[in-house]
Amino acid sequence: MNVLLVLLAFWLPGLVFGAAIRLRGWTLAAAAPMLTFGLVALGIPVLGKLGIRWTMLDVALWTLVLSAAGFGLAFAVSRFTRRRHPDREEPERPARSVRDHVLIGLGVALGMGIGTVTFLRGIRNLGNVQQGWDAPFHANLVRWIAEHGDARPSTVGTISNLPNQTDYFYPDTYHALLALVFGKAGLTIMPTLNLAALAVVLTVPLGVAAMCHAWRMPPIGVAAAAAVSASFSVFPYDSLWRGPLWPYVAGVALIPAMLAVARHLLEPRGIAGPVGIGVGVAGLAGLHTSVVFVVIVYFLLILVAVLVRWEPITWSRSAPSLVATVVLAAALGIPVVLPSLYNASGVTSAYWASEATVSGAVGETITFSPMADFPQWWIGVPAIIGVFLLVKHRRMLWMVAAYVVLGGFFAATVSLETDLVHTLSSPFYNDHWRIAALVPLAGCVAFGEFVNTASAGFARKVAPRLPKLKPATLTVLGVVVLALVVGGLSRGGYIGRNAARLQFNYGGGPTVSKDEETAFTWLAGHTSPGERVLNDKADGSVWMYALAGVQPTQWTFYGAEPATDAGYLSIFGNDVDKYPKVRELLTDLKVRYAFVGTGKVTPTTVRDVGLQHLDTNPGFKLVYRNAGASIYEIEGQQGVVASGATPGAAPGDGQ
Repeated sequence: MNVLLVLLAFWLPGLVFGAAIRLRGWTLAAAAPMLTFGLVALGIPVLGKLGIRWTMLDVALWTLVLSAAGFGLAFAVSRFTRRRHPDREEPERPARSVRDHVLIGLGVALGMGIGTVTFLRGIRNLGNVQQGWDAPFHANLVRWIAEHGDARPSTVGTISNLPNQTDYFYPDTYHALLALVFGKAGLTIMPTLNLAALAVVLTVPLGVAAMCHAWRMPPIGVAAAAAVSASFSVFPYDSLWRGPLWPYVAGVALIPAMLAVARHLLEPRGIAGPVGIGVGVAGLAGLHTSVVFVVIVYFLLILVAVLVRWEPITWSRSAPSLVATVVLAAALGIPVVLPSLYNASGVTSAYWASEATVSGAVGETITFSPMADFPQWWIGVPAIIGVFLLVKHRRMLWMVAAYVVLGGFFAATVSLETDLVHTLSSPFYNDHWRIAALVPLAGCVAFGEFVNTASAGFARKVAPRLPKLKPATLTVLGVVVLALVVGGLSRGGYIGRNAARLQFNYGGGPTVSKDEETAFTWLAGHTSPGERVLNDKADGSVWMYALAGVQPTQWTFYGAEPATDAGYLSIFGNDVDKYPKVRELLTDLKVRYAFVGTGKVTPTTVRDVGLQHLDTNPGFKLVYRNAGASIYEIEGQQGVVASGATPGAAPGDGQ
């Protein structure tokens, strides 16, 4: 039930809207999550401005209103076009038989199966906490939106230690969608986040299949591209354990769906292309602004492919759609992107040292194995052969160009330290891991081309020996042989290798342990709404709100600025009897308890001075302790909360 609820949240709104604007088939299925995020991104400011709470019912009504408008516009434009051009026929769709669609479906199912098994093996349990640096921020943001009913970024500064800062911005479209299902059907925070990450993994094979199908790749190539799409380590798995970069992963995963819709610009089908792309741009920008830059690169390369006649187009027919697309993408995307300028300097000033030589970076790119200690030979080598086959067959040459551009971009970013490289990579936090995640998409397409060509060659070689078998049967047999060889040599599509990488940050620590989670539960039973808990930024206590609904004084591992109330307490909190200001701030923030965990987010993170030596401090009484956490009641603070909470008691064994 929980899985179904999350999948419906991702797909259902987009399916309704996409069908209304007349997207169909594989493109509709793949674009649905992208359109869902677009509807959410557009709804956040509108509903917030109107004072409408961010709830499942209200967002559902918002979806129906926009879908009705889209349906009406699609009908009007179609009727106008038929009147003005009565002889114009709809563009021909790819000639696919039922067998072809079944084959594509099998490839998608295989890719989804590989992704599902890899992900579930990697995280071990849906309730396991992701131990990475960014995870508690994402978790806190989902719960904050769900509990406050307002998804506008200007209302969530508190969880970044910036209370009441109305110009605060972080793209929270991903979190706003998850907030709608959090708490429903028993969904607690980690199952919500983990199931959402799994849903994103599932979008990849579907998106790759829709894109390759839309751009006329043979069905066997489409199926193979979809099947291999969940086997590359660098995406999506490295971005799921490192960070985790949940919203960014969602944005990158939906790029193939955007490229599938882009086919409608060369073969216009009413408003499906312009509106689908416009709403999609809003969704991708709302997930992570940097993804828009990637989409622009792809669209420019497609434009080049059209201008040099690698892709056919009828300008007289496509011109209105192209103009409408630019207008709608700007009108719907810019309002979502503009608020990100608030934190632009923070994003562009981030720095990550190079991790490879130039030759090593080129080698990682050629084998489609960025940031890997050992290349993924059994999919990387076929993929690089497939790149040359794409050129030879003049198929999706803009994707080959994208591989050169984005692969070269990664190689430069991971190996060079120049002003130009830093400037170009600044929208990605100058992080080569994020840029590396853009490389495998071309690898999927190229692998599909390799399988298509190799299986056809196999059929031609074997045909004289098996004259009774049809060529199509022999081709499928060739695919099976290749699948067995590649699958066996890669040990099931690198499932074990990729699951092991995910496990880096899905253990029972070191950041937040099961003992700390138990202590959070104790706090939830001994605090009341509005009460805060004095905590250390270095341990897992920044998770107490997301996991148990208890608000800390410090919400992130970065810690609060010293000039803030929380920052002052992080320095002088244990001097409650020495400095009157400490007592004053504790009272203002309604703080009765202090929490200290044994874990640390990184070995080098410095613990707050204001929470040290509490065991020997007469102003703090130990009321709870287990192997991973200690909770202290602050003397003189018992009366800051009038009612609704149980006072602490003397500590027992694991009490």
